[in-house]
Amino acid sequence: MGVFASTDDPVSTGHEQVVFCQDKQSGLKAIIGIYSTALGPALGGTRFYPYASEDDALADVLDLSRGMAYKNALAGLDLGGGKAVIWGDPEQIKSEALLRAYGRFVESLAGRYYTACDVGTYVADMDVIARETRYVTGRSVEHGGAGDSSILTAWGVFQGMRAAAEHVWGTPSLRGRRVGVAGLGKVGKYLTGHLIEDGAEVVATDVNPKALAWVRANHPQVTLVDDAAALVAADIDVYAPCALGGALNDDTVPALRAKVVTGAANNQLAHPGVEKLLADRGILYTPDYVVNAGGVIQVADEIEGFNFDRAKLRATRIFDTTREILHLADAEGVPPAVAADRLAERRMAEVGRLRTIHLR
Repeated sequence: MGVFASTDDPVSTGHEQVVFCQDKQSGLKAIIGIYSTALGPALGGTRFYPYASEDDALADVLDLSRGMAYKNALAGLDLGGGKAVIWGDPEQIKSEALLRAYGRFVESLAGRYYTACDVGTYVADMDVIARETRYVTGRSVEHGGAGDSSILTAWGVFQGMRAAAEHVWGTPSLRGRRVGVAGLGKVGKYLTGHLIEDGAEVVATDVNPKALAWVRANHPQVTLVDDAAALVAADIDVYAPCALGGALNDDTVPALRAKVVTGAANNQLAHPGVEKLLADRGILYTPDYVVNAGGVIQVADEIEGFNFDRAKLRATRIFDTTREILHLADAEGVPPAVAADRLAERRMAEVGRLRTIHLR
């Protein structure tokens, strides 16, 4: 599929800009996708991943950048949506020269796109990229940044889960509930801590032995199961996908015993229509891009001059946003994912319209 066909988005107006970046000497091959700047400059992370093909890399950046536009809109940020991918195995080709070359391309966009960490990129990488561009967030504390954004990502997911619990069980608490956490990486481990502190019983799994060892050492009360399939089929009240996307699909939804799905993973729905499968089974799904926005709230705060308390307060409001979406879904008779999309599109359209007002 060609680039123009790929960006022919039937939902709205498609992507504003797609930039292909190449530096042969360093081995850089990257794509930057800017979906919308209706609310302000686009913000989204840089994913460093060994895609099987250029088409796969393009499809991912287009999907992710659109998701960031909706996420940023519902997070109440004055920022649009963008994303970037670097094509290659970071273990093999990541270098100072490659990251700095990428930073030059980001700088060339003159502030239309701010980057941050994502899969395969870390705070230290953002510090290197920042040597070539002003338009980078997610930097280390030593360089004036917010540091690890997974802290507020987990906090926001916890707030969204509290709102879902209130909607289903009448109280915004997980006390006494059995929560299944799939993925005990940076976000999953912080989320596990919040759940235990709130009085929940946590069941969890991860493919990484080091992550499992960390949980055994720090939270011995957590019950560990063999894999995600076992967790899905377990007797749990809440399912929290916190690893890779596509966790909710034609196989997992029929086996799911939870009444609520709230997790940190991006793109949890494997395909359009999964949200209806969940609704038909009476399972409440809180859209991932709503509840996992704490991380982007944290890094976005760097643009103002980072203040953790201010950023945490904004991430705490994910509770209110999730509650509003769930009420709207009930009122309009649609799944929460549809209600969330409508709220995001409404904000982008209403605020974007102001760009047509020319001030002298």
